[in-house]
Amino acid sequence: MHKLSNDDVIYSFSRKNPPVLRVNSGDTVSIDTYDCFTNQIQSADQEVEAIDWNRINPATGPVYVEGAVAGDLLKVTIDELEIGNQGVMVTGPDLGVIGHRMEAMESKIIPIENGKAIFNEKLHLPLNPMIGVIGVAPEGEPVSCGTPGAHGGNMDTKHITQGATLYFPVFAEGALFALGDFHAAMGDGEVSVSGIEVPGRATVTLEVVKGFHSKFPVLINSEGVSLLVSAMTLDEAVKVATEEMIDLLLPYTDLSVSEMTMLMSAAGEAQISQVVDPLVTARFFVPQHILDSLEIKLFNQV
Repeated sequence: MHKLSNDDVIYSFSRKNPPVLRVNSGDTVSIDTYDCFTNQIQSADQEVEAIDWNRINPATGPVYVEGAVAGDLLKVTIDELEIGNQGVMVTGPDLGVIGHRMEAMESKIIPIENGKAIFNEKLHLPLNPMIGVIGVAPEGEPVSCGTPGAHGGNMDTKHITQGATLYFPVFAEGALFALGDFHAAMGDGEVSVSGIEVPGRATVTLEVVKGFHSKFPVLINSEGVSLLVSAMTLDEAVKVATEEMIDLLLPYTDLSVSEMTMLMSAAGEAQISQVVDPLVTARFFVPQHILDSLEIKLFNQV
């Protein structure tokens, strides 16, 4: 197994980033990460304004996957996800949904103990370790690790966790994969502008998939399949995610567009991932029982 330390980070996804590791399709990589603040906030006594805001949302990588070329898919299986024993949350003026009511930056240190996030004496929250930033080099200009897009990036989707498999459209030779910004837990929306931010380690298997295409990241887990779209508005993200999901599933069926649309209205779900990044992210979800009934195995998954 390959190993990658957090000595090698990027702050934007770009086809110009030199790879720090080259692997073959099917290889497994263990990747260490900082939290989204590059581990700068370690105490409630620290002034949040004093941290280096140019070191936000680092992603470890990039990893060059041999054989990946534009038009392929990169399959990323999250084999294991480990998180640190202390998290931090931040909110403040002009941040998140309620930033207009904040007068000063505030941070909160959240210990991780006995499988819970200790918010305070009364509130011990269940963990949902997940990856906020994950993706490949984009098609055009570099994209900040704080911004999501068709390449992935800062999608802040709570289902990107251990056991999930993602498929990213490849735009650059080698894909140039990277990840970071782990959360111990995060609700849909990430309304304060942060989840419970933690450092950690992800073990992922990277595979090149030929002969299939998706315009946007696709996530598959035991519950079903989600298609993730980031856009300027939630309205746009939901509309595009819905239509792209219909177009993704149709070739596997004998349903008409109208029948598939009715099926998605009856059994599919438009869901929110995050509403606080420069672009917002929505996902359209289809439960596994629908895929099973239609005998759909996306991308010839085993």
